[in-house]
Amino acid sequence: MVESKEFDFEEYIKNTHVLGTTFMLIGIFLLLAAPFIIASATGAHINWDGFSKSVVKVLLIYVPSSIAEFLIYVPLLGVGSVYLSFLTGNLTNLKLPCAFSSREIAQTNPGTKEDEIIMTLSIATSALVTMSVIALGVALIVPLTPVLQNPTLKPAFNNVLPALFGALGYQYFIKDLKLSAFAMVIMVAICSAIPSLIGQTGTMIIVIGAFTIGMAFLIFKISQAKAKKMMNDK
Repeated sequence: MVESKEFDFEEYIKNTHVLGTTFMLIGIFLLLAAPFIIASATGAHINWDGFSKSVVKVLLIYVPSSIAEFLIYVPLLGVGSVYLSFLTGNLTNLKLPCAFSSREIAQTNPGTKEDEIIMTLSIATSALVTMSVIALGVALIVPLTPVLQNPTLKPAFNNVLPALFGALGYQYFIKDLKLSAFAMVIMVAICSAIPSLIGQTGTMIIVIGAFTIGMAFLIFKISQAKAKKMMNDK
């Protein structure tokens, strides 16, 4: 008879860090090496002056946002899911909605052991499904091209993302209409004033997230002050 081994959560987290760090380093190496491998294989010449200038511009944008995303997403998602999300990408569009929906269904609280497992499983499932859909799409792109380019269906395909995010966002907007309206008004005002920010989705989520958190804290303090005043009046 085989004795069941008790699940050691601390050991699980330790192993997750080891595996996560290892695969993140491998992923970074492959990502950085890919252009040089392609250039070497094709005999293309790398313009190092233009390359260095481009790298500096990219780093100026993505280093601060990467630090901010790390500080925001780690408490929200947990250890394992953060490694998976950062490695497979598409965090804002797919991973976060999937993780939050799973948390809501499982009724777990952030920071708990149960939530850590649920978040990791949901992100892993999302990544596997995404890769499967992409592979299927690549395999079927040629036979489906006439259908995808059909003028009758084109308006529907052009509105897939707005419909998707509208449906995903509604379940969160309805929980607090005041905060949702505040965030939408601020975003519309900022993007109307600076149209170039419309394409900076990741950065704008961080900015509006900070505004919304500040507004939520202010509303919370006001409600506390009103409750305290009512208690004193009694």
